[in-house]
Amino acid sequence: MAVIQVFPIFEAIFQSCEELNPALLHLDWLLGSWESDEPGEGSFPNINPFRYTESLHFTHVGQPVINFMFNAFHAQTKKPLHRECGFIRLQPGTNRVAFIIAQNSGLVEIEEGELTGQQLNLQSHALARTSFAKEPHVQQISRVFQLRPDGKLEQTVSMATDNQPLMQHLRITYHRSS
Repeated sequence: MAVIQVFPIFEAIFQSCEELNPALLHLDWLLGSWESDEPGEGSFPNINPFRYTESLHFTHVGQPVINFMFNAFHAQTKKPLHRECGFIRLQPGTNRVAFIIAQNSGLVEIEEGELTGQQLNLQSHALARTSFAKEPHVQQISRVFQLRPDGKLEQTVSMATDNQPLMQHLRITYHRSS
């Protein structure tokens, strides 16, 4: 069932006719919906390697902020895995970007970094979690989004926990679906 059918309020967000705020012009290449081409790959020392599919939705409502929703599913069973939603802000007059993210795991983060052409390099700036979050706790996240010359979007996520240093955790490529 489509998100719009389940949550009619999202219809206004996904089908916004508002003009893009000029502060976001350098991020317009992200806007729209993206679907994974092939299943992405995930790994980390304390979990079994896994494959997943993911959809990304980047929208705006005319404000100087991009809204986003990421939904990941197990590649074989199609069961929901990870979800993230939040906002992207670009500091006016600079290439500084902030992602404000809430995850279904109970982790909330602010990632900050730089926009260089059609690549975003982000590092966690602040992390908070529910008091009953699963251990080991995430201590650091690094994320790179890059629009490739072939028009595909690539995302790489690295993570550090209480007992593991920063290392690649996820890698996936998407095609624009709308």
